[in-house]
Amino acid sequence: MSIFTKILPIVQIVISVLLIIAILLQQRGQGLGGIFGGEGISFHKKRGFEKIIFTSTIVLGIMFALTAVASLILK
Repeated sequence: MSIFTKILPIVQIVISVLLIIAILLQQRGQGLGGIFGGEGISFHKKRGFEKIIFTSTIVLGIMFALTAVASLILK
């Protein structure tokens, strides 16, 4: 067993926890009505912290998918 196969599950857990936190931080700004579709449609540009969280969510999602594929290949 290589060192990579021992560390990979720990890396996946850390990435998944960070991904959950990033998703929850995005939903916090939407309000409760946005969860059920109660708010009107409005488009705005993401700026500052909102853009950082949005980009990090995408990056963490891609990293999680890549580590999942790597763990399947290494088994």
